[in-house]
Amino acid sequence: MRILIAAGGTGGHINPALSAAQELRRRYPDAAILFVGTKEKMESTLVPKAGFDFASISISGFYRSFSAEGIAHNLRTLRKLLFVTGQCKKIIRDFKPDVVVGFGGYVSGPVVRTAHKMGIKTAIHEQNAFPGKTNIALAKYADAVMLTSPRAEAQMKPRVKPVITGLPVRAELLAADRAEARKALNIAPDIPVVLATGGSLGAESINRAMCEIEPDFQGRNICIIHGYGELGRFVPDVLREKGVTELQTANLRVSEYIYNMAQCMAAADLVISRAGASSLAEIQAMGKASVLVPSPYVTENHQYHNAMALVENDAAMILEEKKDLTPAALKEIIEQLLADPARFKAIGQHARDMAVVDAQRRICDIIVSLVEK
Repeated sequence: MRILIAAGGTGGHINPALSAAQELRRRYPDAAILFVGTKEKMESTLVPKAGFDFASISISGFYRSFSAEGIAHNLRTLRKLLFVTGQCKKIIRDFKPDVVVGFGGYVSGPVVRTAHKMGIKTAIHEQNAFPGKTNIALAKYADAVMLTSPRAEAQMKPRVKPVITGLPVRAELLAADRAEARKALNIAPDIPVVLATGGSLGAESINRAMCEIEPDFQGRNICIIHGYGELGRFVPDVLREKGVTELQTANLRVSEYIYNMAQCMAAADLVISRAGASSLAEIQAMGKASVLVPSPYVTENHQYHNAMALVENDAAMILEEKKDLTPAALKEIIEQLLADPARFKAIGQHARDMAVVDAQRRICDIIVSLVEK
């Protein structure tokens, strides 16, 4: 079995692809698996580090800007498009894949399209509720279309009926236990726990709101875990100005990066987070109530659509950054958690009911089925 996987640009595309490849390798140790991406992006580091072969093509996305820099970048991208098909053909001819799978992003486009024209079976996986332009285009001729959210199908015109596979979730998250996590974190079994995170980089809107409300919860019967991320290094100074001098106490734990995310997520009763596909898959799999603050700066506002897939099922709450997110609104939700924890437990259960916890198996099954056809 020979599988070629195109994935790159962001962790949202790369990590699901790596999870699928790991499941393939677990089932079929002799399978040949090759990743295709670009040298400039994180796939060139993450893929070899995970133990998979990697080949590169020269491709970039278009900037939605008419600035001098944007125009120059887009002209370079057009020039790359003249040569990328030839690069894809060479990789495909040398590797001779049985199936080519694209996990979204501009890297997937030329690889999957070229494979299709060469008569090779193709599949795509879309992580978001509002699909990206690359996958919308590829769905018209892909032999298998895999979706994380059923909402995505409405934006596509797929040649075949899409299959809901979900999004792979890290094994350590699925295995995490609430009681054990609280014991390890030295958090009492019955105290409400709020986890606020904007990812490894951080989300300024979430950080600013948390800085305003955290002083009000000092000494109260609650534990707040706040990871502010690389771009939130202003947080400690802001908190100190507001009288919060200790960032690691029994009920307030503030740090740049949360290294034990599985434990913190397992311990939490409420998660405050952006609405990236991977974050939501983890929230659903762990059955957590959440306040989602979709980033308004992403392509096609796809995080809003991701969030609404949960909100419409009473599986999450939403505060839009430019419309609803205020310190007062966020504080009110946390006060509601303190007053009615059963309500938040129900929201978490609704999220768990939406979860697909065997996404790796489903994705692997579809890829293998194309090999066998």
